[in-house]
Amino acid sequence: MSVQSPDIGAFIKDLRENARISLRQLAEQANISNPYLSQIERGLRKPSAEVLAQLAAALRVSTPAMYLKAGLLGSDDHQGVPTAIAADPLLTVAQKQSLTQIYETFVRENARAEAAAEADAAAPAETEATKPAVKKAAKKAVRKQAQEEQ
Repeated sequence: MSVQSPDIGAFIKDLRENARISLRQLAEQANISNPYLSQIERGLRKPSAEVLAQLAAALRVSTPAMYLKAGLLGSDDHQGVPTAIAADPLLTVAQKQSLTQIYETFVRENARAEAAAEADAAAPAETEATKPAVKKAAKKAVRKQAQEEQ
């Protein structure tokens, strides 16, 4: 695991404020205490992965985006998009969820297509010698030649 980002608390606070919910409401929804959430938001405590998942669920953002912001996941290039979506104050919670789901679907589909393309490239290409019609014609020519030699 990597070192946690020092701004995870500020990120959580921004999400909470953008969602227009109080610290008390978020703490209740995430099943953590008010003082603990306050300490997280002020950067005094570092939340565990479990607490981050509870906060992500309560804030209706993707757990991977929360983990990435906290430094718990590697920073793959495509992880910045869900984080940016989650942090955008101009989007509603429903819009953030929809955009994140659409983006993650595109990423999965692209990965599948890439894997299929790699598998196709790794498969031996059908050559003229391996085509069934060519094989049949070659066998026929060999038989004919064998008959002529007899």
